[in-house]
Amino acid sequence: MNKAFPFPQGWIEQLSPLLGEALPDFLHSYELPFARGIRMRPGLSPHEEAEEPIPWADNGYYLPLDSLAGSQIAHEAGAYYLQEPSAMAAAAALHPLPGDKVLDLCAAPGGKSTQLAAFMQGQGTLICNEPVPGRAQILSRNIERMGIANALVVNHLPQELSPRWAGWFDKILVDAPCSGEGMFRKHPEARQEWHSASPEGCAQRQSLILAHAAKMLRPGGRMAYSTCTFNALENEGVVQGFLQEHPEFSLLPFGLNGLGECSGMMRIWPHRVRGEGHFVALLQKANDGPSPKEKAARPGMPVPGKGEAALAADFLREHFENAPLPNALFAGKLAWTPEHPGLEGIRVLRMGLHLGEIKGKIFAPDHALALALTCKKRYPLEENEARAYQEGQVIPCSDGLRGWMTPVYQGLQLGWGKASGGQIKNHYPKGLRK
Repeated sequence: MNKAFPFPQGWIEQLSPLLGEALPDFLHSYELPFARGIRMRPGLSPHEEAEEPIPWADNGYYLPLDSLAGSQIAHEAGAYYLQEPSAMAAAAALHPLPGDKVLDLCAAPGGKSTQLAAFMQGQGTLICNEPVPGRAQILSRNIERMGIANALVVNHLPQELSPRWAGWFDKILVDAPCSGEGMFRKHPEARQEWHSASPEGCAQRQSLILAHAAKMLRPGGRMAYSTCTFNALENEGVVQGFLQEHPEFSLLPFGLNGLGECSGMMRIWPHRVRGEGHFVALLQKANDGPSPKEKAARPGMPVPGKGEAALAADFLREHFENAPLPNALFAGKLAWTPEHPGLEGIRVLRMGLHLGEIKGKIFAPDHALALALTCKKRYPLEENEARAYQEGQVIPCSDGLRGWMTPVYQGLQLGWGKASGGQIKNHYPKGLRK
């Protein structure tokens, strides 16, 4: 137990009725190391430091505490996402299918969004929302880094979205802001911020978020509610209060490997599994409500001109097999975007897959394109060259090499470079350089 950050006495008193005789075992677990996890991009082999699989997470593995995976070349290339193991349970419970329309309502920094995207296999629409602008930028970066093409990133409060997007989504994840009690082992300094009024204030906000999420779910759709806290007020209390006010919803029983079966609400305790504290509830909306009126898939979206589209198409055909063609213009870039609800008045940070932009009479590819699709023209790098590339340095090459290509390290595309005169000019984004 971290003596520098003692547990709030009120917190222990609050937990006693929930744990009963297990309270000593629970407190003892805080003398043990917290758990670290890694989730590999589908199709990739486990990280060299990966330990045993996380039972409830596809492509998820435990990591040793001293792992430096977050500073490696492969991390920046989108090979994996570092995520606390218990936090992988919520997306696993919701388990979207390819082709679903999915909303992650409180999405930053992106762990659960990228996990949802893996289930969707590039098909359907994933909208990732984060109300805090700075956190939304981090979310957008992680969506790009993990090569997710069918996602939009937006920046709004839930109450600003629900009137516009009523009944549009098949599945919604609400990973609600909470008092964070489940992270007291990993972040012991957070114990100082807890006070007896924390759960009640959080529960009020969580109930509001859930109410607006419910409006955006289609009849028959599913919604997962999760927190990283222990108290009953923010967990069972919020869910039961929601069900009383929304009789069209009911709890949906589910089970997860390594965590067992439940009647619709699951608690994850650190003294019972190798992971931190988490709570997940799975809800289903009755299938007897009115269906939303169909809206145009892309109302008012600016589209590329014929000349721009032709330049992009020529580049995409030369460098990729079956790349999507641009169907939207976004912030000066040509993009491919999946079907989405109306975006009028919506702050959008990322619009599907950013393909590139027209500079004069040349198509310049976007960094996201290199991370999302397999390029035909690849240039292999050694480790020292790959690190130099991610630092923004020019890479030497043969004199005869010409044109755009993707530098590759251990099969992972790192970004774009343009070869001429015996060197590959570096097009790694300046904001990402080490």
